[in-house]
Amino acid sequence: MRWTLKQKPSEEKIKHLAQALNVEDFVATLLIQRGIETFEDAKNFFRPSLEHLHDPFLMKDMDKAVARIESAIENQENILVFGDYDVDGTTAVSLVSSYLKSHYPNIATYIPDRYDEGYGISYKGIDFADDNGFSLIIALDCGIKSIDHIAYAKAKNIDFIVCDHHRPGEFLPDAVAVLDPKREDCSYPYDELCGCGVGFKLIQALGQNRNETIEDLVPYLDLVATAIAADIVPITGENRVLAYFGLKVINSEPRPGIKALVHQVKKKVLDITDVVFIISPRINAAGRIKHGNHAVELLTEFDFEQAQQFASEIEQYNADRKDLDKKITKEAFQQIIENNEEERFSTVVFQEDWHKGVIGIVASRLIETYYRPTLVFTKSGDKYAASARSVKGFDVYNALDNCSEHLEQFGGHMYAAGMTLKAENYLAFKAAFEKCVEETIHPDMRTPEIEIDAEINFADITPKLIRILKQFEPFGPQNMTPVFMTRNAKDTGYAKTLGSEEEHLRLFAKQNNSDGIAAIGFGLGKKINIVQNQNPFQLAYCIAENEWNGNISTQLMLKDIRTNEK
Repeated sequence: MRWTLKQKPSEEKIKHLAQALNVEDFVATLLIQRGIETFEDAKNFFRPSLEHLHDPFLMKDMDKAVARIESAIENQENILVFGDYDVDGTTAVSLVSSYLKSHYPNIATYIPDRYDEGYGISYKGIDFADDNGFSLIIALDCGIKSIDHIAYAKAKNIDFIVCDHHRPGEFLPDAVAVLDPKREDCSYPYDELCGCGVGFKLIQALGQNRNETIEDLVPYLDLVATAIAADIVPITGENRVLAYFGLKVINSEPRPGIKALVHQVKKKVLDITDVVFIISPRINAAGRIKHGNHAVELLTEFDFEQAQQFASEIEQYNADRKDLDKKITKEAFQQIIENNEEERFSTVVFQEDWHKGVIGIVASRLIETYYRPTLVFTKSGDKYAASARSVKGFDVYNALDNCSEHLEQFGGHMYAAGMTLKAENYLAFKAAFEKCVEETIHPDMRTPEIEIDAEINFADITPKLIRILKQFEPFGPQNMTPVFMTRNAKDTGYAKTLGSEEEHLRLFAKQNNSDGIAAIGFGLGKKINIVQNQNPFQLAYCIAENEWNGNISTQLMLKDIRTNEK
């Protein structure tokens, strides 16, 4: 692990903000690192308000989208709500379809089959619309590059409204309206919305048109918060407001589908991490193992008993996903060892019977052990298909572009991508990709990095600090949980390893004359020798609270430990 201490802002800025907010200098440092430099910035950050949401009609084409939907309703047209099979897509479809159904009955949903149709708008979906008398399709979390598909629909007299958040290509599709804050000609004030977020702006605009208030739409925010968490978009600006109030809905009055997913969770108040690790994988499992329609059924069901039945089925899909994940990961590790590829610059593995729905997860698992760009291939029809995952700082999309002569098609972004190639090109591609990574990856990128927000002493960890840090939530990209560093810590003599393979570490750390603070480090069991025999050491950690038998205590969640000499 590389430890990198973030650059400290100027002393003048720190002092000014610390005085304005009556907080310690290092708290002011944390805020400035997050772009919060004034009292007004801090007020908006610590007190999110629905009033901070932007007018949806500031988004290019929003007026056209609303007019076309109202026209469809007035003329009794059939409307098809279409979206991707992942969490962002299925929550967006659930949100827009359930809102429209509350005003108008002729609404249906369509999620493409992951294996038969693939990502995005499909010709099969358009043919379904044509065969069943749909004259308007609202596409969510996809469509910005579907120029040929939307032209095909137009020839069949089917209109499209595109609601997307991905970066457009050179040309926009010929749709009635293209809602995408990343359009170059769109002056909407915030361009980091997820697909479900763009869908929410659409219903917000429809609501304004119907004299509804923003409070009328708050019940839909459990879906938006789930999508924000799953899609790993920045939790800043408008996303922060949507996630903040969405978590309130999840913890108070979630829709029956989400309530059914979490009703067995013992934790009383769920945070954004719980959404990422409890709710999102289960919604995703439907599209990975069976079909994304099952997720939409669950999220739009308003009878709790029926929702529990759907949730039970999805729980089984998630269990199947976990089993496949473990099995394929084990086989991939075995392949790397048998091929003597442990010291390579990249990981590229293939087995024809690996399940296409979990190869992206397996790629992430492999990176946890072999920290390098990773591609996991399986057979898909007569071709090989892969999911790619990358390490911090390395652009895997660019690397694929450099090897594109061996590929049939590819797409994605810096840290995640997908591709297909002909079987006969696999070995040539594997060699070319390894060569490209070797030539372009910086040596530092081959070691995981821990970014430290601030160096503090244990004496700084007070009830007031913990209260302030809680107000930093919800955490996520560009507002990650603060990571602190403390030097000259010692164990009080209670350090021990935990887990069936002694892979985890638990200790009570003290500094100078401070009381011992409980600390746990998952995966750090092998480092127990660093803390033994009263040797001083350094810790990198997040501050958390541990609840046990009704008692709440401070606990350090260790990221890493190292000897004091470093």
